Amino acid sequence: MSKPRIGTPCIGVCSTVFGDTVCRGCRRFSHEVVDWNAYSDEQKRIVWERLDELLGLVVSNYFEVVDADALAGQLDYQNLRYQTQLSPTGWVPELLKAAGRQRIDYRVFGLEPLPAAEGMAPRELYDLISKECHALNQAHYDRSFARPVGSTGELVMQAAREKGLF
Repeated sequence: MSKPRIGTPCIGVCSTVFGDTVCRGCRRFSHEVVDWNAYSDEQKRIVWERLDELLGLVVSNYFEVVDADALAGQLDYQNLRYQTQLSPTGWVPELLKAAGRQRIDYRVFGLEPLPAAEGMAPRELYDLISKECHALNQAHYDRSFARPVGSTGELVMQAAREKGLF
């Protein structure tokens, strides 16, 4: 019996071809986009977990998922595509994008809007969440991969300063 294939986070809107280090579509790092097909299942899972964690951090500032089954059921009923590799919190942006400027009753979708979401149209929330999530992913990339380092000693000193040891 074969294992289920781990799908790509790609949504067909890749900005890495224009030089972005973090894709504005799927939020993967440019090297992850390029190397995805060569990744092991474990490497793919690690990428998915990071994407889900960072997206969840942002979305949870605006919504609480109180009924994941209702959310999945409504997304299916509305025929909206969502990535099952993500947690239910990660599905929220797809709903917001599809709703556009149309006001919706979030409770029907199993969501509890938080005060930060008050008075905003779904598309405004989608744009804000996308912008914040991209910034968070870019910061993660910059911290993890884009550090200018002249020597191993500089890297050790930089890490020690970050830990408050100097």
